[in-house]
Amino acid sequence: MVESTPARFWEVDLLRGVAIVLMVLYHLIFDLNYFAVYVINVSSSFWLAVARLSASLFLLLVGLSLTLSHSRSRLLGEEDGYLSHLLKRSAWILGLALGVSVVTYLFIGRGFIVFGVLHLIGLSLLLAYPFLRMRRANFIFGLLFILLGISLQNIRVSFPWLLWLGLMPPDFYSVDYFPVFPWFGVILVGMGLGSLLYPGYRRRISVPDLAGSSLVRALSFLGRNSLAVYLVHQPVMIAIFYLSGISLTWH
Repeated sequence: MVESTPARFWEVDLLRGVAIVLMVLYHLIFDLNYFAVYVINVSSSFWLAVARLSASLFLLLVGLSLTLSHSRSRLLGEEDGYLSHLLKRSAWILGLALGVSVVTYLFIGRGFIVFGVLHLIGLSLLLAYPFLRMRRANFIFGLLFILLGISLQNIRVSFPWLLWLGLMPPDFYSVDYFPVFPWFGVILVGMGLGSLLYPGYRRRISVPDLAGSSLVRALSFLGRNSLAVYLVHQPVMIAIFYLSGISLTWH
């Protein structure tokens, strides 16, 4: 019955909140090094693992959430308008992504965000639509995207027009780069997980209800507002650095 359909799954918001906290932590460490406050090896195995874990978890949840929203639209009899919903959401996120590109170009120049995580998510909302009916087969498609992306990392081209796919010029550098190959593959794996764990917008596996915990509520709040947190956390951290008297000279 539609009436019993839950509005949200708290555990999904919780995990998204965990991913956001890891992202903010990594970006704090990155900024401390980037603005020469402290010398920190952000490419070390530990911090690189934090960055990859945060990004992978967040993108898995993007895919899982796509299956949830599609299932919910079917239950509510709104499937015919689902593509239109995706188009509007994609346009909104890509517009924000363009703004991020412009701002980072003006403020940092070399290394500005050409195709970052917002660009990937905005485009992926459109790319994912034909895969929504593939259900668990998305595990296979996702693995293929990931493997192809790994193979493309060693290929260099003399032009920047295919950066969004993962083909880079030799001297390319960006502080945030998430090309379709391999990262759309992670989203597809998340879609496969959504079909496996939440068929028909229902939990396949019963989980203890921890939604009342204050920590869970706090992390879930961050998860529900992940886009806003992503957009404001860097300006807030830079403002804190500035107000603390830290000289913002980057290298």
